Amino acid sequence: MNPSASGWIDKFGHDVKDNLEVFNDFRNLYGGLKTSGFVYGLNIKIPGFIKPEHTLSEDEKAKINLLTALFFTFKLEHNNSNFDDFVHTIFQFYQELNVSNISFLNKILAGSKTSKQLEKLIDSRVYLGDNVFSKTFNRIITNSLLFIDVLTFKYYLNGGKNIREHAQTLEYLTINVTAHALNSKEKNKTDERLAQLFASSMTFIDGEKQEFDGSYRAQLLNNSVIWENHYFLDVACLTVWEDKTLEYQESEFIFGIGKNLGFERKEISRSLEEITSFFEKNSANIPFLKDPNMAIQFYDSMSKVVNKLILRNNKRLQKELSESKELMQLLSKSTVKDLSSEEKKKVQNHLIDIFKSIPSLAIFLLPGGAVLLPIFIKLIPKLLPSAFDDNRVDEKS
Repeated sequence: MNPSASGWIDKFGHDVKDNLEVFNDFRNLYGGLKTSGFVYGLNIKIPGFIKPEHTLSEDEKAKINLLTALFFTFKLEHNNSNFDDFVHTIFQFYQELNVSNISFLNKILAGSKTSKQLEKLIDSRVYLGDNVFSKTFNRIITNSLLFIDVLTFKYYLNGGKNIREHAQTLEYLTINVTAHALNSKEKNKTDERLAQLFASSMTFIDGEKQEFDGSYRAQLLNNSVIWENHYFLDVACLTVWEDKTLEYQESEFIFGIGKNLGFERKEISRSLEEITSFFEKNSANIPFLKDPNMAIQFYDSMSKVVNKLILRNNKRLQKELSESKELMQLLSKSTVKDLSSEEKKKVQNHLIDIFKSIPSLAIFLLPGGAVLLPIFIKLIPKLLPSAFDDNRVDEKS
């Protein structure tokens, strides 16, 4: 599966039909989504039955995890595993949710309810902002509050009314819990990045107009939905544990809020143990924990973007490169010695011609795209043989 290419949702629908018992109840689903990092807003893994064609970026993992969470929530709540019924229902849900700050959502929903439109809809929920240029040239950051969509969908499937208001309440409580948790500890730079990550992911409320003074606790005490409360507790644990320490004041806060949510001490301890295990296993791969200088951050981000473009278009690139003997000779030479200015110009002109023939590589033709060429040249050796259509479903299977 290639979640950055057209057809990935049809591919998911094909693959999931043979794996319908992977999550047999919501507790099992929630546990799996927590292990993957999706509940925490930090996508580290995807379900084992999904077989990606390439190493997945964080945004691609987020897409797969969101679709997995929504589909299995639908299956478990309605006892229905028909994928077409799910697609129809999820479109109805997002229409009623009315995520009005996504500029092109109404255009998407105006057309026929197909998996192609759902791909665009999932994109609109995963990415922060709808500016393609900024998404490409800045560090790719995904919506860290996507699990609120899942909880709201569960509420909707059980006959809940005023679902946007419900989503607003969930987001309001989540942000307040994280703010209160941060105030229970001595803040550091990582705390600031985590706070920014959550704040930038808000969809349903205006953070500038909200009060973060503890008044949210009355709503929290009155909430009786078990999995919503589990989510609030886990987000609080995430917030206090990101620095891998738990001071007395933080512990007091976690056990206090856990008690308010209706959990026994052993359940609260289990949430702390799970977040501890998550960080021990994955801290090296959690983006917001890294703090390189701006130059390294830019190069690292651009390398990921260019690598992704190469891998997603490798068959076309192999064909185009093989047809240009002079370009291949120059690229080969560049690996052992510096090219002259004239040779570099030739390489650039050859590559621009190739980019013009592959629409998804048009990013290199935009103003400023030339700064990516050295990264592209360096990553070319990573081209590996593979089928061009990563999401093609074998009719014989």
